[in-house]
Amino acid sequence: MKKRLKVSLLVWNLSTNDGFIRASLLKAALTQLGYEVKILGFLFGNELYGAIPLEAEVYAVEGINYPNFLKSIGKILKHIDGDIIYAIKPQPASFGVALLKKLYTRRPVILDIDDWELSWYGGDEWKYRPTLKQLAKDFLKKDGVLRLPNHPLYLKWMEGLVNQANVVTVHTEFLHQRFGGIFVPNGKDTSLFDPTQYDAESSRSRYGLSEYRILMFPGAPRPYKGLEDVLMALDKINQPDLRLVIVGGSPYDDYDQQLQQKWGRWIIKLPKYPADVMPDLVAAAHIVVVPQRNTPETRAQFPLKLTDGMAMAKPVLSTRVGDIPKILGDTGYLVEPASPEQLAEQIKLIFQNLESANQQGIKARERCVEHYSIEAMASTLKLVISQL
Repeated sequence: MKKRLKVSLLVWNLSTNDGFIRASLLKAALTQLGYEVKILGFLFGNELYGAIPLEAEVYAVEGINYPNFLKSIGKILKHIDGDIIYAIKPQPASFGVALLKKLYTRRPVILDIDDWELSWYGGDEWKYRPTLKQLAKDFLKKDGVLRLPNHPLYLKWMEGLVNQANVVTVHTEFLHQRFGGIFVPNGKDTSLFDPTQYDAESSRSRYGLSEYRILMFPGAPRPYKGLEDVLMALDKINQPDLRLVIVGGSPYDDYDQQLQQKWGRWIIKLPKYPADVMPDLVAAAHIVVVPQRNTPETRAQFPLKLTDGMAMAKPVLSTRVGDIPKILGDTGYLVEPASPEQLAEQIKLIFQNLESANQQGIKARERCVEHYSIEAMASTLKLVISQL
């Protein structure tokens, strides 16, 4: 009997969604191809990321600062037993560890880049030019910044080592231009996100939304995600039955509370729900909004909320940023970023022609199944692994 090949998926921080979501999608696609897949990573917070199912096979090691982090690295290296090592993000705690394992086992390493890590620190403009005294403080003091495993200096070094991976996978044109590699777009479980399994009116009733026309953002608010533009658009339209539903809130800061203070009359905030409940939530939407602003961070991203709406056959209203127009094709509604006026016009247009908009949603579902399903992802990964 032929032995099943193993894949070790390395995630730098299992306390947040910073890599786990992408890893879980890759795991689903690789499992479909017949591989035995295990997710491993470090825990830089107090507990596993909330969306990680209790039954998930995840191996987590304490994530701490240097120099003690070297002990954690030694511990996780012993558990990386895959025939293939798949590192999520060019982080020292994922790609760096994978390269160490490769050094003495010669196992092939795939690097997945699903974000431009340095963009959070100013991108190519970021420089580290300390005096000798500052360098000593940064490295030797207990709270010195160079003790942080994800310090931008180390991220810059990791970018310089990208060519040491056997294969690189990316999911946007921006990342492809910067790092090369093979396109592996995010897949959606289109059997779970299947609109025929849900009734929109029943879903709205379940979450107390029946009396409203719902614009839904099924994710964590951040300034670059453009929710302020949607809320300003609702101010302009000023129709009392419109609501922006935000699911889950921000785990990062109090930004969603700031939105609530200024635009609370338009906002309904729902709590976090398990991943398998999300299709029922999205079913309650009339429109799914993904109003990304044009920043270095967003140009590198593949917003998963796009395929939430597409898979559930919802009208998707988004912005012309990065790969969004390419992902939606001719199935969605696009405006310029940071344009509340254009958003207001499109929201009014969609509700005035809701039957036509729902037909666009059906086309979006078909496009998602063809290009952005787990099956489509698996098909591409088969080609990726054939190159090892």
